[in-house]
Amino acid sequence: MSAILPPAERLWWKHPLDRVEGTWIVIALIWCLIMFAMMVGWHIWGKQNLSTETYKTTPDLFMQKTQAVVDKYTVRTETADKIPVVAPPPGSDVYLIARLWSFWPIIELEKDKTYRLHLTSLDYNHGFSLQPANINIQVVPGYEHVVTVTPNQSGTYSVVCNEYCGIGHHQMVGRIYVK
Repeated sequence: MSAILPPAERLWWKHPLDRVEGTWIVIALIWCLIMFAMMVGWHIWGKQNLSTETYKTTPDLFMQKTQAVVDKYTVRTETADKIPVVAPPPGSDVYLIARLWSFWPIIELEKDKTYRLHLTSLDYNHGFSLQPANINIQVVPGYEHVVTVTPNQSGTYSVVCNEYCGIGHHQMVGRIYVK
């Protein structure tokens, strides 16, 4: 028999299943159900998934919220660009803007205190990659991503854009301090 020729039995799918064929179909079905249950279970019991909230927003509205937090909680400025360092009280909302080619402002948090971190992009898709904690979020324009964070180690954390956003992408870094 050749692959070019049609099958000898025209209605081959109407034949009863062979025992071996049925066994493999059952094995494949059981494996699919196990994998489906693992996806659901891993989301619930796994430690790698962030539980985030996402809301629609506009660049102007998010900029107003961020500017209000910057005006109220700025403790100093850093870098040649005089980027404000914002130290909000524990339990408050913290705003971070991703835009060509920077994260604004720099955030200072307290160890073992909980905050709600709000992220958005004002222009293109950006990535929020918090290193060395390896937390990654795709930051999309028009959407406000909210992550509840409780830093458990003091130090300086780098925020890197991991979504190519143009010619200055390699310079798009920010900082989060945990005291």
